[in-house]
Amino acid sequence: DLPSEKRDAVLSQKTELEKAGMLFEPFGDGAVLVRATPAVLGETDAKTLMGDIADTIMEFGDSLALKERIKKIAATMACHGSVRAGRILDANEMNALLRQMESVPYSGQCIHGRPTYIELKLKDIEKLFGRRE
Repeated sequence: DLPSEKRDAVLSQKTELEKAGMLFEPFGDGAVLVRATPAVLGETDAKTLMGDIADTIMEFGDSLALKERIKKIAATMACHGSVRAGRILDANEMNALLRQMESVPYSGQCIHGRPTYIELKLKDIEKLFGRRE
């Protein structure tokens, strides 16, 4: 289920979204049926993804060229494929993620400019545990 303005927004860009791997169709009143999401996203919450895509389309509307709109939507999709706050990773996943980050330029921030990690010095950790003032 999507509010009608969001539903209309995603339907208005259906062809472009299909090029990016989003397969969906109108489904009754106020809903879309998502048949496929881009494989690169892995398992994703289709409802949240469609809502975020709709927000992006509504924010930028037709003010951007098609290529720029697709880039903005792709950025939104990329965030859905990322490791999110609260997700528990095992040691192997953590190490693999760190190795991948070492090989990617600008991995210190997401596509929206938010930091992906923070550096804590030993003195900062000691302060957190009451070892230093």
